[in-house]
Amino acid sequence: MTSLGVDVDPAVDASVSATLAAVEEALRDNVASADPLVAEAAVHLVTAGGKRFRPLLVALGAQFGDPQSPHIVPAANVVELTHLATLYHDDVMDEAMVRRGAPSANARWGNSVAILVGDYLFARAADIAASLGPEAVALQARTFSRLVHGQIAETVGPRNRDPIAHHLHVITEKTASLISTSARFGGLFSGADADHVAALAGYGETIGIAFQLSDDLLDITSDSMQSGKTPGTDLREGVPTLPVLYALADADDADASAGRLREILRGGAITEDALHAEALGLLRESAAMKRARETVRSYAEEARAQLGSLPDSEPRRALESLCDVIADRTG
Repeated sequence: MTSLGVDVDPAVDASVSATLAAVEEALRDNVASADPLVAEAAVHLVTAGGKRFRPLLVALGAQFGDPQSPHIVPAANVVELTHLATLYHDDVMDEAMVRRGAPSANARWGNSVAILVGDYLFARAADIAASLGPEAVALQARTFSRLVHGQIAETVGPRNRDPIAHHLHVITEKTASLISTSARFGGLFSGADADHVAALAGYGETIGIAFQLSDDLLDITSDSMQSGKTPGTDLREGVPTLPVLYALADADDADASAGRLREILRGGAITEDALHAEALGLLRESAAMKRARETVRSYAEEARAQLGSLPDSEPRRALESLCDVIADRTG
């Protein structure tokens, strides 16, 4: 069904695949603009592809009501356009040159255009949300507020907070909040029962944390382009992901390789090729990586538990399967 390889019932697969195909077509229409530059820049990341994880959660959540509801595809567009808008802004803040294997918008058109196109996509998402009614507008606004707070928290750093707790807080606000809204939208706009909608939202937030953590681990463990970027990019840029934070926090580990890893990581961004290769090798074999994998699995299992109030059905099993895929994909 997706690049994540979720194993689902054929009927659910067909329904979700049809929804995602319709979402893809609508995305291209929804980023259109009378201005040729805006149109070209806005469609840039749409055509670059992506996992479409958030529309997938909308489509799966809709299985608990009427998945044919005319509101499902617009709801999925709201969350995906919001997500795409954040990517334009993130790339400017990170000074990223590549996104999804293509030149980033800021590399191609400059920071100002990239920021403004991100704003345009936020506006398009808000416009579509308005067509779904005041509850959609309120939910999108609250989610946007959480996204911004998460980005600010990441930007200013932990300050007096424990770095690991801070990191998990940033992921919850910056990533999981929108994934939670995606699952909630699916249930809400398919007419699912209120308690089912609440369960989907809780599941979405928790699986969203697991999803982002596993993506960060893939940056370390993958020798391919699974992670969407060259392996070890976060190390090279000095981005403190969970395994790195665990490695730095474990000062009592007297193992020589753990000590060497801490020594390298304390230097921040690792730009020298030989040192980068050494750090990557040490991190892959470290106790910190094992602990990070266990953390991903614990969040995936927590997400599975939040499905308990949903009916025993093929759609529920699809969401459970997603927990397994996310827990297992980092090795």
